[in-house]
Amino acid sequence: QTGFRKLTSIWEPSPCTIPGLGSGVLEMRVKEGTKIRNLLHFAISRFQGEGHVSPVSQVMFSGLGRAITKTITCTEIVKRNVQGLHQVSKLQYRNILEIWENQEGERVNECKTVPSICILLSKEPLDPQELGYQSP
Repeated sequence: QTGFRKLTSIWEPSPCTIPGLGSGVLEMRVKEGTKIRNLLHFAISRFQGEGHVSPVSQVMFSGLGRAITKTITCTEIVKRNVQGLHQVSKLQYRNILEIWENQEGERVNECKTVPSICILLSKEPLDPQELGYQSP
């Protein structure tokens, strides 16, 4: 918007609606500028329990807007490197309220709806009847 500057963005909270989430789920939030190799190294090492950390049995990747393709790419590469992972994918929409201000100090609110995705990868079996389920 010409002559406007963005003051803030307020995201509507949207819990991921994937059933079967364990208590020790590693959540990976993928953003548009995130480096894929950093996410992959961290997620794969946690699945395999490398270093001085205990291994996790579930990792959930989430991304929204233009980061959806990067989120899907990350999960597919992790599945290629860690065999036997069950997957549940959920697509949804999230609302964002952007507050803009023009040069005169007047504020304008703009509400947008943005697509988002949550993908759960699990070493433990998940419900095969769940929508979005993929077997290993």
